[in-house]
Amino acid sequence: MRWRLLLLLSAAAGCCWGLAAGKTLRGGFASAAARREPWRPVARFQFHGDHALLCVRIKNTAVAVAKAARLHLFQGQEWQKLENSVQDHSCTEKFSKAQLTMTVNHTEQNLTVSQIPYPETWYVFYVDKFTCEENYSESEDIQFEMVLLNPDAEGNPLDHFSAGESGLHEFFFLLVLVYFITACIYAQSLWQTIRKRGPMHGVLKVLTIALLLQAGSAFANYLHFSSYSRDGIGAPFMGSLAELCDIVSQIQMLYLLLSLCMGWTIGRMKKSHGRPLQWDSSPASTGIAVVVVVTQSILLIWEQFEDTNHHSYHSHHGLASGLLIGLRVCLALSLAAGLYQIITVERSTLKREFYITFAKACILWFLCHPCLATITVIFREYQREKIITIGVILCQCISMVILYRLFLSHSLYWEVSSLSSVTLPLTISSGHKNRHHF
Repeated sequence: MRWRLLLLLSAAAGCCWGLAAGKTLRGGFASAAARREPWRPVARFQFHGDHALLCVRIKNTAVAVAKAARLHLFQGQEWQKLENSVQDHSCTEKFSKAQLTMTVNHTEQNLTVSQIPYPETWYVFYVDKFTCEENYSESEDIQFEMVLLNPDAEGNPLDHFSAGESGLHEFFFLLVLVYFITACIYAQSLWQTIRKRGPMHGVLKVLTIALLLQAGSAFANYLHFSSYSRDGIGAPFMGSLAELCDIVSQIQMLYLLLSLCMGWTIGRMKKSHGRPLQWDSSPASTGIAVVVVVTQSILLIWEQFEDTNHHSYHSHHGLASGLLIGLRVCLALSLAAGLYQIITVERSTLKREFYITFAKACILWFLCHPCLATITVIFREYQREKIITIGVILCQCISMVILYRLFLSHSLYWEVSSLSSVTLPLTISSGHKNRHHF
């Protein structure tokens, strides 16, 4: 029943996942929308280099000429200064301060964005003669296709990736390659270990499923970025699938780590120090784990409504994102405190080593995201997403390796007899104790 609930929450979170529009944008320039929300950009892109390009193609040129359609480009910092200025600028005055302007009056037009000292976000606004005027009459929308390009290694404007996304395609390729090589080396032995159905069968199975989901997320991201590099749109389904796999993996790992740690902590509180440490089979630890998982799932869904420009890891500007960061910090601190109480009273050196290693894996899993999100504040905007994405994935991979080494270790696991002699959370049966060895 508990796993049905977890899968339901995972599916609900995944349904809210969507992929941000690619850097090839298609739609219609609407005068009514521009009048209603004149300060809402039609596109944003992190240009870099000296030969970045904005290409616009339209179908109904006569309508564009009649409406005096144009595009205004603002540098991110300059636009923020204008927005935060105490001086009250009129609509026309604000748009007149644009760094670049393109009059839309041909079927296809190009605008070169050059002399960019460092990568920065640029905002593109659509403006016509009705945007800042009181009088307005219904008019036909201007159907368009907009392509935003950065210079490639040879200086030609052919790169669809913004400055904040450059390098992610190569990173996911290397990550998938590492997963593939690792699977070729260890998959058979791991499968044989799981088939023995030892006391840690359930834990290893859930850990392996979470790892497979992480690998699936990396592969789906690689396919999306591969398509994205060709057309600036990518494969939205694969991008959404990557994020869904990631969130299901996160929920499984959260429940696994929380169940183990809370089970041991509650078990220690209920038993005298002279008795072996066992996992408490009462609903207490399971209930705590489910409540935390439900809370995280609700915050993840809320975060998707706050930020429609989705990525697996966010920059944490919204309230939901901040609460998620706070939840992960609280989880890390509470688990560390519980394990510290166990470690301080434990006399066995091997048991202390077991708990200390497990605590390191938990803290690394929960704190890597908050720490990286905090550290990236000192970096420029275009560097933050890459640092958070790459850093979190690598840290969580290291955490999984630590857990695998811990639960597959012959010396550590079988010497911690109080753990191998009972049914731990998520295991099938306790009848296998001491019969199977890894």
